[in-house]
Amino acid sequence: MRAENPWWDGTGIRDDYARMKRRAYFERFLQLASQTDVRRAVVLMGPRRVGKTVLLHHVIARLLEDGLYEPRDIGYVSLDQPLYTRLSIEEVAQGLQGACGGTRIPRMLFVDEIQYLADWERHLKVFVDSHPDVRCVASGSAAAALRLKSVESGAGRFTDFLLPPLTFYEYLDLQDKAGTVEYYPGEHTVIEPENVAELNEHFVDYINVGGYPEAVLSSAVRADPRRYIGADIVDKVLLRDLPSLYGIQDVQELNALFMTLAYNTANEVSLEALSQDSGVTKPTLKRYLEYLEAAFLIKVVHRIDHSARSFRRATRFKVYVTTPALRSALFGPVAADDEAIGALAETAVFAQWFHARVDLHYARWRTGRVDREVDMVHLDKRQKPGWFLDVKWSDRPARKPDELTGLADFASRHPGARVLVTTRTQLRSLPRWPGPGSLSAVPTSVYCYAVGRDAIHDPPSARFWRAVE
Repeated sequence: MRAENPWWDGTGIRDDYARMKRRAYFERFLQLASQTDVRRAVVLMGPRRVGKTVLLHHVIARLLEDGLYEPRDIGYVSLDQPLYTRLSIEEVAQGLQGACGGTRIPRMLFVDEIQYLADWERHLKVFVDSHPDVRCVASGSAAAALRLKSVESGAGRFTDFLLPPLTFYEYLDLQDKAGTVEYYPGEHTVIEPENVAELNEHFVDYINVGGYPEAVLSSAVRADPRRYIGADIVDKVLLRDLPSLYGIQDVQELNALFMTLAYNTANEVSLEALSQDSGVTKPTLKRYLEYLEAAFLIKVVHRIDHSARSFRRATRFKVYVTTPALRSALFGPVAADDEAIGALAETAVFAQWFHARVDLHYARWRTGRVDREVDMVHLDKRQKPGWFLDVKWSDRPARKPDELTGLADFASRHPGARVLVTTRTQLRSLPRWPGPGSLSAVPTSVYCYAVGRDAIHDPPSARFWRAVE
């Protein structure tokens, strides 16, 4: 325990953690973790390798820098250490007190990899109730167990914080390249890329390796993402975490399903077709989809019709991997003009929104014999479209907006909503198109940057739309 808490001796956090740049989510998580007026534990959730342990140590460093706590008032323990097997959180806290020679248990307790503690949610709830003067922050990588059990058992005692894979803004920020896009302060923020070609090069890199801090900062990981991302993240979740949590017997069946979904990210699928192709029953497929989504490997997006109504029997839906880097790690990197780049660009757009609690759908309907689709539709509290967009990795929509018939049809049915089409390089208004009013066109890379930036620095607002109108 003394080795895990070097700040007790006045040396601060470990050098390797101290040298790492803080994720852009740091300030938001720090504010939540350091609140002492609310008697709740904070549960930091997220997929593997997104930087949860590093984030905890960065919070500890800031608390020490600000002088809010004495070094021995902060205790950290990682429960993946075999020596702590079968110890309760209470016993861990008492052990930290003895290890640091204090007269009381630490006032700030960080418990990493909490999923290694059986019935962790019950232990955490009892600890929070028994020690109202101790602020407890827990984290873990077995995201399925954390999300499901925190919802079931932690009502009123836990506050969840989701740390997603890197957004495009964070990807640039970690490399000190966020200035590639200029933000001009003022009531109407203007977004103007200095060099769209350069930004798009970064965006393609983001699609290939940009979901995880390790891949961004390590040349070894960037050189072999299939080994480090595919094996360390996907295999451990599919072959170890999910089978142990849910008693899955046929691991190969689950693995084959995920590979199919990852390869076809951003495409519409149906339970019927998946069942026929895999030989797995539809009830089992539904459970597998729930498990994969709870583990933050995929996101299921449901379909609505042209009137923005949901279907009673949701047999068709879209599935996205939670970061396009997952797909690239499994099946190889893509270039800017590869056939798969369109689906991965759409996946990247959705990935900027996965951590936000917004109601996103896609619209698909038939007019005569023609299928029409809108890639992303946001429904407001009245379940009406507030905004919607089509994702394109091409400048053709700016040259020939008359071809956007599906977007125009949907816009004519919902005239109060904002409409957007993403392009490869074009940032301008398109007044002459088949739909009502004007259509905003913006490069996909700029849109992803803006959504990721606003998610961290500002609450959701209409500033982005003002910039492109």
